[in-house]
Amino acid sequence: MPTAPRSTTPAPAPLPPAAPSLTERRKAETQLEIARAAAALFAERGSAVTADDIARSAGVALRTFYRYFRTKEDAVAPLLAVGVRQWLADLRRTAAEAEAAGRSVRDVLERAARQALTPSDERAAEALRWTRGLLRAMRDDPALRAVWHRVHHDSEEALIPVLAGLTDGGPAEVRLAAAAANTAMRVAVETWAAEGEGDGEGEGEAGDPAELVGRGMRALTAGLSGLDRRRTAERHA
Repeated sequence: MPTAPRSTTPAPAPLPPAAPSLTERRKAETQLEIARAAAALFAERGSAVTADDIARSAGVALRTFYRYFRTKEDAVAPLLAVGVRQWLADLRRTAAEAEAAGRSVRDVLERAARQALTPSDERAAEALRWTRGLLRAMRDDPALRAVWHRVHHDSEEALIPVLAGLTDGGPAEVRLAAAAANTAMRVAVETWAAEGEGDGEGEGEAGDPAELVGRGMRALTAGLSGLDRRRTAERHA
């Protein structure tokens, strides 16, 4: 079968993505500050929290709150999304570090998941505590649960291209791997939140979401053979 002739002129290098503008950075910072206030209030008071409560706690006008968020439950999404971005960043970094050592994609996934659920500083530990409080508040708040599941759906979609660049598995196996990894993360945090009562330290597995996610990741990805090997240079090219 004839093929289209290849150009001998090198393709121009892609331009780097434009840095966010000052306005965009300020908007993102404001959204995250409101999200932190919302998460802390939901963790403390549950579904009784109002949009006005969140706005006052964040130090913004109610109209500013509604400029960024449609509902009080939507306000927690940016904080949850930060966790997703950190998990993906950990995965990319762990993959780059593991490439020279020849580790499997399965090992990379587990290491990144454990790292994502092991707070590196007090601010990260606080965000994880807020997430635990949010999950407890979700028991009586379907709208808050909907935000949680939406964020995890977006996380699964974001995982697909990352995993596609790491493994030789076909499209179906990559999607299954993304679903398995995402589910392991979600179930680990939900189990930790449900079982780690009182001061949140808990006993055994309930007090260690990193251990929970490691076990879950191994169990859910056990049948995905594509995760035992890395993508070959020929296919990566």
